[in-house]
Amino acid sequence: MNCNPLWLEKAKELEPALHHMQVKPVSGELGKPLKAGDSVCFDFGDHFVGYAKIDFSSRGSHFDAPAWIRVRFAERLCELDEKVEEYHGWISKGWIQQEQLHLDVLPCTLQMERRYAFRYISIEVLDCSPKYELVVENIVCDTVTSADDDVLQAYQGDAELAQLDKIACRTLRSCMQSVFEDGPKRDRRLWMGDLRMQALTNYETYHSDALVKRCLYLFAGSTLDEGKVGACLFLEPEIEVDDTEMFDYSLFFIPTLLNYLEATGDRETAEELYDTAIRQIRLAKQQIDENGVVRDSDRLGWCFVDWNLGLNKQASAQGIYLYCLDSAIRLAALLGRPAETMEEELCVNRKAAKDHFWDAQRQLFVSGAERQVSWASQVWLVLGGVLTQDEGAALLERMETEPEAEEMVTPYMYHNYLDALIAVGEKEKALKVLRGYWGGMARQGADTFWELYDPADPNASPYGGTIVNSYCHAWSCAPAYFLRKYYAAAEVTA
Repeated sequence: MNCNPLWLEKAKELEPALHHMQVKPVSGELGKPLKAGDSVCFDFGDHFVGYAKIDFSSRGSHFDAPAWIRVRFAERLCELDEKVEEYHGWISKGWIQQEQLHLDVLPCTLQMERRYAFRYISIEVLDCSPKYELVVENIVCDTVTSADDDVLQAYQGDAELAQLDKIACRTLRSCMQSVFEDGPKRDRRLWMGDLRMQALTNYETYHSDALVKRCLYLFAGSTLDEGKVGACLFLEPEIEVDDTEMFDYSLFFIPTLLNYLEATGDRETAEELYDTAIRQIRLAKQQIDENGVVRDSDRLGWCFVDWNLGLNKQASAQGIYLYCLDSAIRLAALLGRPAETMEEELCVNRKAAKDHFWDAQRQLFVSGAERQVSWASQVWLVLGGVLTQDEGAALLERMETEPEAEEMVTPYMYHNYLDALIAVGEKEKALKVLRGYWGGMARQGADTFWELYDPADPNASPYGGTIVNSYCHAWSCAPAYFLRKYYAAAEVTA
């Protein structure tokens, strides 16, 4: 693993100040006497990230034994319906948002040291002496974000779109801490795939461009062997790149840097990080065979693409490579760097993609040895420029009649689908998809948009239980980006 102290120092200098706001619940019974087995739930009315402070007292005889309590934090009420002991998924139980505590002296103030992401806080008395009852006198939370609400302008679309934009902005806001976290509940890291989407939304909303710059320097300042950008970074106790390698996430450093330059005009940063960006192309080429095709792999997680464990990712990886190679060429052009070799490679690899993945009979792209058809393959090869605009539009329309195709399962992949629809001139269809998919979460009562959403099974979890699902996830903030960039309020049609 490699470290560039100069770049990490630049990132440190860009660390933002956090904005604090004190919030209290909008419902939940304060002052209610609680005996063993009783509980009370407080609703804060919206999604927040922060630190809880709870004042307790007792009623009855002098407390003659500690009060043993459980405090649970939930982004959605369904999390409170699950029992911790019944969760046996593969994500650590350490992410479950709960504390068991003993209150030895009453009255007292409990200051929760751990930061939580929540709308609801439940307090349950596991046990106490029958001689007294526990009382929650007051509860307040010190919420934190680095997003500046004063710069955010409301989206002036119809009521539905305005609501979706508001939820998307709230999603981004909660994820904006010292970096752009992927999720403030889980797993509170800086992920490259999420950063690309967060940065795009940020340019249209909070305009915290220095935070994007900080994250770019963090990724460039702590890399894997040979300077490969890692999939994610740990932030504490010090910056450290994760040993997780993903073909697509390393490449996404390139369009993220390009988008930053286009949004800010900060040529100095782009010049300094240019070599890191171009290195990702050189490293990715190690995965490409002599015919210009990305080699498939059976290593779990070699390329993320989407949270669909049945998805073959070879064709998607090819499209992502082409998309990022095109971004590298555009970045080079803006900086006055030579790009002839990359332009030649782009032509060769696009032709290889058409030759290898196109099924002429089905008029679709297929992927892997079993020639799997998936939405992800079509979307990414469209974004990779393998087809003309008209051909891409026709392909995405044909996919709507392919019921056996592997589906998209996350807002992350749906973001890329919207990108593809807009790229082929289907803005109205993209808006319809946005209304349908993100609107589905809103109709389920979402305060922030979720890590994954299956309209047929809203409570689905890839981890084995909703208790560890992330219901505020950075890659889900797409509506605020697309609505503000492509759909001026006066132009929106129902």
